[in-house]
Amino acid sequence: PNTVRIDLDKLDLRIPARGKHIRVIGAPPDQVVTPHLSAEAATSNGYAVSDTTRDLLKIAVVERHHASGKIGLGFIQGFGLQRGALAGTVGHDHHNLIVVGVDDESMKTAIRAVAKLGGGLVAAVGDRVLGQLALEVAGLMTEQPLESVRRAYDALIEAARALGSELPDPFMTMSFMGLEVIPSLKLTDLGLVDVEQFALVDLWLD
Repeated sequence: PNTVRIDLDKLDLRIPARGKHIRVIGAPPDQVVTPHLSAEAATSNGYAVSDTTRDLLKIAVVERHHASGKIGLGFIQGFGLQRGALAGTVGHDHHNLIVVGVDDESMKTAIRAVAKLGGGLVAAVGDRVLGQLALEVAGLMTEQPLESVRRAYDALIEAARALGSELPDPFMTMSFMGLEVIPSLKLTDLGLVDVEQFALVDLWLD
């Protein structure tokens, strides 16, 4: 228990705009291989932001084992969210906290809810939690009965669909977005990884 160690007061998901084009993780349905895409950044008040018209969403990986404060930030295409955020501590193989969202408020709400659970999965919008599943054992497992876990997970999938995602299981897809040994572009708490080069790469292309 108690393996989610994050300084929530210092949580900053903002991405200062430093150019015009960004690297983007592609997330095709039912795939763990993620294309290395690029797109023109959407910006607001000097920061790069999500653009739901292009299914361009913010993604963050927050180190949660040692409260180091490390956060990897990037963008992903393929989740389909029109509002809100999804977060979880199932993130192969480092199992840091991963969150995908439309806006920072929703993403922070989801992160805080996951931390309060001691690990697990959450769907949120604005300051509201729409669904959650506690995984209080290392942030990966639970001692709750199978049927209650199944009901909570089904409710989470429905909440994700209500937020706009049409992926069969967006939480399962999200769990592989930080797996930096499967091509082509992934995100860790250290930043974006070009898996084919086995190198950290900048979010900004120009």
